[in-house]
Amino acid sequence: MRALLLSLAAWSADWPQLRGPNGSGLCTTCANLPTEFGPSKNVVWKTAVPEGKSSPVLAGNRIFLTASEGEDLLTIALDRTTGKILWRRAIRTPKREHQNPLNHRAAPTPVTDGKSVYVFFADFGLAAYGIDGDEKWRLQLGPFNSQHGIVASPVVASGRVVLVSDGDTDAFIIAVDAASGKIAWKRPREVINGYSTPIVYQPPKGPAQVIAPGSYQLTAYSIEDGATQWLVRGLTCQPKSAPVIDGETLYFSGWTPGNDAGEQVDLPVFTEVAAKADTNRDGKLAQSELPKPWQPTGTWRAIDLDRDGFLNEREWTFFRTRRASRNAAFAIKLGGSGDVTNTHVRWRYEKSLPDVPTPLVYDDVVFLFRNGGIATSLDAKTGAVVKQSRLTGAIEDYYASPVAAAGRIYIASEHGKVVVLSAKGDWEILAINDFDAPIYATPAVADDRLFIRTSGALYAIGVQ
Repeated sequence: MRALLLSLAAWSADWPQLRGPNGSGLCTTCANLPTEFGPSKNVVWKTAVPEGKSSPVLAGNRIFLTASEGEDLLTIALDRTTGKILWRRAIRTPKREHQNPLNHRAAPTPVTDGKSVYVFFADFGLAAYGIDGDEKWRLQLGPFNSQHGIVASPVVASGRVVLVSDGDTDAFIIAVDAASGKIAWKRPREVINGYSTPIVYQPPKGPAQVIAPGSYQLTAYSIEDGATQWLVRGLTCQPKSAPVIDGETLYFSGWTPGNDAGEQVDLPVFTEVAAKADTNRDGKLAQSELPKPWQPTGTWRAIDLDRDGFLNEREWTFFRTRRASRNAAFAIKLGGSGDVTNTHVRWRYEKSLPDVPTPLVYDDVVFLFRNGGIATSLDAKTGAVVKQSRLTGAIEDYYASPVAAAGRIYIASEHGKVVVLSAKGDWEILAINDFDAPIYATPAVADDRLFIRTSGALYAIGVQ
């Protein structure tokens, strides 16, 4: 054990969760990362890993990620220096939750506090392992009812593991004691279609807060008991990116098909619709009963939240709200009490927004990356556009989030091109590095190394 602790202490920086320290996406201690790299250039090591879309996290000399093989849900630890697989632990289950093809059984990213690693699989629930692979506890959760599959990653704060499960029915946020796996608190969430990982905020006074975007509103919960502290309304229906904090401002971007500016539809309330369309007067709406102007633009399944083939008042209300909502990126002043929408929203930006990638804030500039390879930089204080252009040479879709270090931004496309940009408002493309394999995982960055997961391998990239 003493040797293990010495090994852990040899590393100056960790990357403990999705997008690193508190989800910032920044390595503030990195100084010498390469601009040009790939499968055969500036590779420190490469290790084949099973299939999965979770991102790597780092604690001391350990790298953790999740994967799946057959009926096994895997947690894997690798040596940070050599890439050698140190241990694999499996949870075997034939259970399969419904998922979008872009989702995966091993999509949520682990989180570590340096003593243990905590993993979530929608097909099972939460589990914890020690640094050396000893199982600490398991907590079965589900089944879940989600249009695209539960995919939010857990976070750790104040000795608790927090998970958001925004299913179409029975949504909740739960806090679990990190040492024992016992439930500390669990709160219902009146949301749907949520896929966003929360973030931890420590106010100047009082306990830490967990800030969780959801359909139509963002909510801050006390880590002590889950009580709501404050909220902001006006989000879109399906938040997928995560929030990011810079100073006393939180930035968030949400996008849903059909909710760009100008696409809003004002639908009547349920009682009016039922009076006109509920021909058999059963208090529910069948798709065949709805007039064409009131039909969903997507699938019926997307609004039939309990999957019974009909719409009740709750489901119609969510659908009505969805058709009226607007996609937006926000800057929100942290803190307050109750509904702070009218007092704490500093600006909104509503054009060319990302679907999945989380915003990156670097030197008072907010960077957004939209499918089709559209990159936008905004003034962090005002939301004004500084530059917007396509990533020529990588005009593709993006599901990984950007990370940054030493004046450079790294963003990986679905088809495996890692674009390197100068981290300034008037950004420029410095390099496009092709790994010739799909990339969905967000890179980890620490100690002048990039750790990049493709569909079949984990790479350590550094100046060679």
